[in-house]
Amino acid sequence: MPLALSGCTPDEFLAFRISQEVRDFERTAVGTLSPVPLLGVLHAQASHAGHGKFLLLGSRETPLTEGSKELFDLAQRGKLDLFFLSGAQIDRKGNINLTCIGPYDSPKVRLPGGAGSAMLYYMTRRVVLFTLSHSPRLFVEKCDFVTSAASTPQYPWRRGGPTRLITPLCTMEYDTGDGEWRLLSLHPGVSHAEAQKETGFPLLPGSAPETPSPPPEDVALLRAQIPVLANSYPVFAQALEARIGALSP
Repeated sequence: MPLALSGCTPDEFLAFRISQEVRDFERTAVGTLSPVPLLGVLHAQASHAGHGKFLLLGSRETPLTEGSKELFDLAQRGKLDLFFLSGAQIDRKGNINLTCIGPYDSPKVRLPGGAGSAMLYYMTRRVVLFTLSHSPRLFVEKCDFVTSAASTPQYPWRRGGPTRLITPLCTMEYDTGDGEWRLLSLHPGVSHAEAQKETGFPLLPGSAPETPSPPPEDVALLRAQIPVLANSYPVFAQALEARIGALSP
């Protein structure tokens, strides 16, 4: 279902929502194959988080010299405040599946694997999950395989875990007490019934406010980051510019 947006594309809307999760004076990292989170972080850096430190894997802007190894080392030393993850399945309890669809011994689909996501989910102070689609196949009651666990009560200590889940339809908040997602806001033009139809677990509560859209000045600032984004994701940046052009009368 299309979002009822005015003046921005869905990708820009999600990037702006991601930008709002970035805090000033913190260390934020973005992994590879993440153009929308990267756009959001670039916006945050240019707007409200000018004192932050940013580790952008796969980007020419990154200060990392040893790639993912350096990122993992920072996380394990308690020096990573915010990271972004996604998954082929995300369940009601916040677990992520990046390993397989179906039984592990005879899967329907064998996925690439966690690539350190289990440790980052555990050791990063705050993790924001994001997806570029929203369907019952992605949002399931229980993951077929738990690559990265949102909650680990069997361990006496854990540095962090999930805080938000940002999708094309809504934003959810992780309730650490119940260990489940709670609906925080619905994106413009999306009803609760429509979002629930595309979610494989109960979407509670039964109503939520509308997610704020980016004001024009923030849309302009997002678009000012496209040349930097293009250094890492030229195809995505080109397609985004084409979608922006299509908005013009």
